[in-house]
Amino acid sequence: GIILVAINPYKQLPIYGDAIIHAYSGQNMGDMDPHIFAVAEEAYKQMARNNKNQSIIVSGESGAGKTVSARYTMRYFATVSKSSSNAHVEDKVLASNPITEAVGNAKTTRNDNSSRFGKYTEISFDQSYQIIGANMRTYLLEKSRVVFQVENERNYHIFY
Repeated sequence: GIILVAINPYKQLPIYGDAIIHAYSGQNMGDMDPHIFAVAEEAYKQMARNNKNQSIIVSGESGAGKTVSARYTMRYFATVSKSSSNAHVEDKVLASNPITEAVGNAKTTRNDNSSRFGKYTEISFDQSYQIIGANMRTYLLEKSRVVFQVENERNYHIFY
């Protein structure tokens, strides 16, 4: 498969706007610089061409920018699909479970708001490949944190 290594610059860069989305839309993988939008475009094209589900796995260490990368991917899909739900679908999906953030995030030595769970986000498209909905499943990965924390780390936010 296709692998993109992204590095969190810990500051905003002008490489994620609508003009960049439109530049990657319709392009073949490798025609432009490596980018999260190139990966999203390839998945979108494969879905439309082969009428098969696609998956994008976003992985990395704490603070690497996984949630931000997922947000950019969802915004890309909402924009290129000209979805009627383009009203910040990524915000709706990512903000769909504020309680989960409190239950599943904790302070670690690397990140004050570190997610201690995995997320599986499923985006649904209609026959014309426009977004019609999304579903987020959350899997708590660090159940042990309920009763034990490493020195200088904190329990789940909800307990504070």
